[in-house]
Order: sequence, then C-alpha cells, then structure tokens
Amino acid sequence: MAISMYSASVPVFTQMLGSLSALMKKAEAHAEQHKIEADALLGARLFPNMFPLRRQVQIACDFARGVSARLAGVEVPKSPDTEQSFGEVQELITKTLSFVGSLSQSQFDNSDSREIVTRPGTPKERRFTGQAYLLTYGLPQFFFHITTAYALLRHNGVELGKGDYMGTY
Repeated sequence: MAISMYSASVPVFTQMLGSLSALMKKAEAHAEQHKIEADALLGARLFPNMFPLRRQVQIACDFARGVSARLAGVEVPKSPDTEQSFGEVQELITKTLSFVGSLSQSQFDNSDSREIVTRPGTPKERRFTGQAYLLTYGLPQFFFHITTAYALLRHNGVELGKGDYMGTY
C-alpha cells in the first residue's frame, strides 16, 4: 500500500514541531533555573560558521511551511525570521503548526508527480517531482535543523533525551 504525500509530510512536521516547541520550553526553563541569559542559548552555535539555535528553529519552520505549501499547491507563507526571544520563537513554531494544520489531505492529491521548482530563476534553481522534493530534499533539511537545535541544547547542558527529540507520536 502506498503512503500518501500528506501522510509523509504533515503528521511528520506536526510531530517534530511539537517536539521542537517542547525542547524550547525546556531550554527556557533551564536558562531561568541556572540564571543563564536567554540569548546565550538562543545564540549558541556548535561551531563558529554554523547558524545559532534561533536560526535553526527559524529554518526548520521555514522548511515545514515551504514544503507543505508547495506540495499542497498554495503560496508559501513568508516569515521575516526576526525572532530573538524564547517567546518569539515559540510564536513562530505555533504559527507554523497552525499553517501546516490548516492544509487538507485533498490538497496533496497528485503532489507526488507535481513539479516543484526551488529558487526559480537563480543559479541555485532546482527542479524536483513532489515525491523527490519531499523525500530527498525537504524532510532531510527539516530534520537537519531540528536535530541541530536538539544538539545545541544538549551541548549547552539542557537535560534532554531521545524521547524529548521524538515528541508525541
């Protein structure tokens, strides 16, 4: 039995964004408990040339919205990615969950063969079928940024385990 594009995307994004929200709540509590400035965690990097935690969250949300929208055939909601505080990051995750949750399963019909073009008209333009876009580009990118956010928090002493990463499923 084939799995639908909707089932391979929306529930996955929903689960992992819920996990990311819970991770950020634990990070905020950790910062408060240990009297760590919020920006010390939100600005944390694994290496100087990597994006900080807040940007990892922003990009994960960008991918969840962008992939879902393109597969559903709707306009990608834009976000200025200016979040600086835990509250603003949580608001971004909430908005992203709301958008992803607003998409119906029928909007994903035939999206496996729909042509998806990223960065059109630029030297980085890429063309995919919907299925290839989701499975070889969108989900790996999304998981990279979720995993990096988790790793940044663990590296900075936030007590998390695999169950925190997985979230509710």
